[in-house]
Amino acid sequence: MSRIAKYPIPLPKGVDLTLAGDSISVKGPLGTIARPADPNVEVKKDGEQIVFKALGNSNHANAMSGTMRALVANMVAGVTKGFEKRLTLVGVGTFFAQAVATGFVGRAAVLLKCP
Repeated sequence: MSRIAKYPIPLPKGVDLTLAGDSISVKGPLGTIARPADPNVEVKKDGEQIVFKALGNSNHANAMSGTMRALVANMVAGVTKGFEKRLTLVGVGTFFAQAVATGFVGRAAVLLKCP
């Protein structure tokens, strides 16, 4: 088993996990995220945590169990806290940065104008 997959993911209050066939869906206060599940990984909800286990003894199943755990952990973080990326402009000269979309959940574009 992957070292990453050994650690269960705690489910915060207000977050619902749905395991439907070959799909994993996480719903929280900031929205819903869904992705297909890997057939080599068993995903199980155990009380208020999510547990991952590799099916089989192959290297691929071992690697995918850790990958799926990381992806689902990011999904849980995305529907609870959201994601934020701060940019630092470093250089010589004058830079004008203007945010195109603010307060936007999902992708936000930033337009950089350089003279």
